[in-house]
Amino acid sequence: METQKRVVNIYTETPPNPNSMKFCAEFQLVSESVDFASPTSAANCPLAADLFRFSFVKRVFISSNFITVTKADDIDWADISPMLKSLIKGYLEEEKPLFITLPGSSAYEVNPNDPEIVQKIKSLLDEYIRPAVEQDGGAINFSSFEDGIVKVQLQGSCSGCPSSTVTLKAGIENLLKRMIPEVKEVVAEGV
Repeated sequence: METQKRVVNIYTETPPNPNSMKFCAEFQLVSESVDFASPTSAANCPLAADLFRFSFVKRVFISSNFITVTKADDIDWADISPMLKSLIKGYLEEEKPLFITLPGSSAYEVNPNDPEIVQKIKSLLDEYIRPAVEQDGGAINFSSFEDGIVKVQLQGSCSGCPSSTVTLKAGIENLLKRMIPEVKEVVAEGV
């Protein structure tokens, strides 16, 4: 008896970052977002490693049901999108594992051992901010809270996006300051 090949439909979405493209599947890929900023960081993810074989691929981000690819400035999406879409579709249809070993848990999970204010910050990030940022092909992860300053990491299409500073200050910082008076500022690390 012959096994049927899995049929995968991939569609693209254009996030605010003009150098990023979301390649979306109709099913969940991962439960935790993973960001690959370089080919060496992708050693545990064969799909990301394959994408980095294209010299124009600068970042790969995998989240829930999508893969965001960030490209070099000097190439047009029209020239590369079909081949990236084909590679991702083929990989998923073959049902290859995304990771050699499963990544650890993420920093945004609310931990009962965290101080109460950190739990509040993580909850607000998770409930209000993460869904909007994921819709734009990225992710935001809590890094630290000290002396009124919340430090976050922006991943996927948010990393290097021209509008990420406005989103960070006008959206995220205002929300956190309004909901948690102890928050004075929100800063992105490694941008």
